[in-house]
Amino acid sequence: MNRRQWLRLGTALGPGLSLHAWQETPPYPGVAYRNYAHCLPAYLREIAVAAHKRRSDDLAKITSVEGMTERRRWARQKFWSLIGGQPDRGPLNARITGTFGRPGYRVDKVVFESRPGFHVTGNLYVPSPQRRTMPAVLVQMGHAPNGKAYPSYQRLCQALAKLGFVAFGFDPMGQGERVYYPDSSGKRSRLPSVDDEHSNAGRQMLLTGDTATRLQTWDAVRAIDYLHSLSFVDRTRVGTTGQSGGATNSMLLVAVDDRVQAAALSSAINENYACANFNSPGSTDDAEQNFLDSAPNNFDRWDLLYPFAPKPLMISVSDKDFFGTYSPQYIASGWEEFQRLKKAYEILGKSENLTWASTPLPHSLAYDSRLQIENFFLRSFRPESKSVAEEPVTQPEQEEALLCTESGSVVKTLGSVTPFQMNKRRLGRMTPVPLERLLRLDRPPAATYQTLRRTISRGVDIEALDIPSAPHVFVPAWLFVPRPVRAARPTIVVLDSSGRNTDWHEGELYQTLAQQGFCVCVPDVRGLGDLMPEMGPGNPRHARSHNDEEAYAWAGLMLGKPMLGQRVSDILAVVRAVKAHPALQSRPLVLAAQGRLSVPAQCAAALSPAISRLLVAGGLTSFRSVVETENYGHAFANFVPGILEHTDLPEITAQSQARKVILAGMLDGAGRRLPAEEVRRIYERTRGLEVLDQATWTAESLARAATA
Repeated sequence: MNRRQWLRLGTALGPGLSLHAWQETPPYPGVAYRNYAHCLPAYLREIAVAAHKRRSDDLAKITSVEGMTERRRWARQKFWSLIGGQPDRGPLNARITGTFGRPGYRVDKVVFESRPGFHVTGNLYVPSPQRRTMPAVLVQMGHAPNGKAYPSYQRLCQALAKLGFVAFGFDPMGQGERVYYPDSSGKRSRLPSVDDEHSNAGRQMLLTGDTATRLQTWDAVRAIDYLHSLSFVDRTRVGTTGQSGGATNSMLLVAVDDRVQAAALSSAINENYACANFNSPGSTDDAEQNFLDSAPNNFDRWDLLYPFAPKPLMISVSDKDFFGTYSPQYIASGWEEFQRLKKAYEILGKSENLTWASTPLPHSLAYDSRLQIENFFLRSFRPESKSVAEEPVTQPEQEEALLCTESGSVVKTLGSVTPFQMNKRRLGRMTPVPLERLLRLDRPPAATYQTLRRTISRGVDIEALDIPSAPHVFVPAWLFVPRPVRAARPTIVVLDSSGRNTDWHEGELYQTLAQQGFCVCVPDVRGLGDLMPEMGPGNPRHARSHNDEEAYAWAGLMLGKPMLGQRVSDILAVVRAVKAHPALQSRPLVLAAQGRLSVPAQCAAALSPAISRLLVAGGLTSFRSVVETENYGHAFANFVPGILEHTDLPEITAQSQARKVILAGMLDGAGRRLPAEEVRRIYERTRGLEVLDQATWTAESLARAATA
């Protein structure tokens, strides 16, 4: 081993080996395995860093009012295109279902329809005595289960009303009276959190080309419509504010609605996704806060604020959020982007309209943050008034007092449609496009691999393979070759959702197959097995929660590289490497996959003529069944935005060039096994089709699939 190889080995094994150790320690005789846990994070990081640079370069070129005006126009148009387009404006059908008075204000209980049959509940706080025209503030809620009834949000609305503002707080999707996955009470969610109420529907929407981002943005636009419909609201003085998710929703609103004249954002997700010092998988969050394909389009979260410039805008952060709630880059990225936005305000001649504020307290709408917001709107809409040193006295109501519906549920009382139902209605005809384009594949440059080491077992040779797939990504695989080699039997590439290090021992699946004369290649693909990503730095709670498959799937979608496409790229690289191996070149190749790896296998079989047979065990029957199932359970890593506008798994499998396709124990979107005759009907266009009731995964079933 030469010096360069030893240094590479030190990198692979970690910081324990140094140059000094190289000078004194004999060369390591074992296999210098790659740090596979680093592959997926490094792959994403390179894409994110390039996106950050492109966007930074674009902004640096803008030096004139004309250039900034074009950037504002571009940002709005780009945002609408990324989230699914601007919805049609239907009848608002607003009505007041009740009212009560308190000293200094009254509360109207309001219901309106942001889309036909899709009801939104809100509380309108009106100062008393009521003046002829008054400024108004839309107060958007963070992710509290009781939405508009959360005490600190009530306090802000009450205080604004006492200071002379009309305040309107409404329930976001999945919160308050708009719970769409209710438990037995009908009022609270059966899902683990409010975030799940947002994302459970949001993930399904992606399949049909819609987004939770568009839904939440449009709710806020229609709330402004309601404020503008009130004769006592001064339309020239309407603002928006919110904390946490409510602040982020305010960012969505100001990106698209010119009627908003001032905005105060408290603890929004005001770090860019593709930020400097990107830490994989990045600041992924709820479905509405993750913008698909944003990186390849040079668009990021702070671009939401450019269409709003140069109107009064306050960015308020919790300085603790960078290690207590959000990612390590939260403050650094926000401050960097604030300086860029400040330059835009300077170009437009209104630098005084942009302010930064902060609190040392944890993530919340605490007293000091509310006071910042209240004084901001006094300065912006009532400059003749003095700032207040203390918030007006407030007293939160019991949740029941604020209900706009009799039952506390828009679904139960008003028969409101749900996001699931609206999304299901979008299913329709498909316009075919090439599968490779949908998946955004990285095609490996050549059929290459490296045998790191070969060893023996009883009647079997075992090779440790290292296969390049994409920049920074190398697929580890075990290759089991029978000894002596039997020329007649095919090679089986096995995709095990538990990873390649399952069932490899003597007497277990892979060696048993090899002893029967099959060559067996078992790779890991991105996110699984040895390619499971390493834990990133920062707050342990954030790092742990963002190290799962779903966070990496969101990251891929935001960076323009769906996880499904990444895994298909890995499979195709393995197929090409296997076909290049001297012991395997002339053998037919069988691809066998189980569970969540069945979808990547079906896609790979449609793209590679080298795959002569396909076995799918316990796979998803169709993406359509996911959209048709409220309580779906399929892995998000297989979701591709808008795929049902163009194709589905039966159509993909029908494109397979394999001579035989075996579908065993296929599942619907809820994970229920479908009868063989139903699967046969759905896949009737697939040639060489065999459908089995049970998803058996044994040496016998794999051998039969490879030869029968």
